[in-house]
Amino acid sequence: MHTSLTATARLILFSLYVISMLSTTATAESSSIVEAGGTQRTRRPIVTGTSVLGIKYRDGVMLASDTLCSYGTMAKYKDARRLVPVNPVTLVGGGGEYSDFQEVTALLKRNALEDKCTADSLYEEDNSVECAKEVWNYLRAVMYNRRNKMNPLWNDLVVAGFHIEGATKVPFLGLVDKIGTSYEDNVVATGFGSYLALPILREKWRPDLEEGEARALMEDCLRVLFYRDCRALNRIQIAKATSDGVLVSEPYEIDTSWDAASFVSPKGGLEGDGGW
Repeated sequence: MHTSLTATARLILFSLYVISMLSTTATAESSSIVEAGGTQRTRRPIVTGTSVLGIKYRDGVMLASDTLCSYGTMAKYKDARRLVPVNPVTLVGGGGEYSDFQEVTALLKRNALEDKCTADSLYEEDNSVECAKEVWNYLRAVMYNRRNKMNPLWNDLVVAGFHIEGATKVPFLGLVDKIGTSYEDNVVATGFGSYLALPILREKWRPDLEEGEARALMEDCLRVLFYRDCRALNRIQIAKATSDGVLVSEPYEIDTSWDAASFVSPKGGLEGDGGW
């Protein structure tokens, strides 16, 4: 009888031990899943847009970009609008991770709505909105803050519009990158445009550019990018900010030509298209 009770006690103790170990393992696995889900970071951009160009001209500021977003090397979305008005006097254009750009524009629009709802007057003409330079400074702080948290927003942002100096509206054009580095200039470009389009913009720019001249220059730069940048498209958007407000065009296609000798002649003196 004593031997039987001892065996039964051992069996009960062993069962309790197994149950305890299984419970501990399940709790550890659950904790690790929660921790993994809570500390995830975007290590690299996935769906990306390429260059955004900006230029000051006589009557305001103009931005331009194509409408392609690429999933790796695949041209996935061909109607991705990357020029956005965030308030009546400010435009923002973004290259890089498209979902992060959507987050940035949603944040700016929330701020504009909050300012409008908490204003002292219900009439728009009595309320002031953030000028382009204030939006640019705010984005600089946002990008730098996210960079310090090791969770950056993977974008290069171009801000265009007007800001007030004294009693005068002055055109503004600035750039902010994903780590918070920022600067102002008469011409700016992101992505491949900073290598291919920026030299053209600097060579052709002058303070008294007409709107038509600025538009033609932007189209020429985007045409060059379409020829040379594998992530670019010939379907583009143009946006402008003037003292009267902001305007973003509908997407349209620019004319291209592949008749240049460097495109037509065989590469390396070989016949054929270079395939096997």
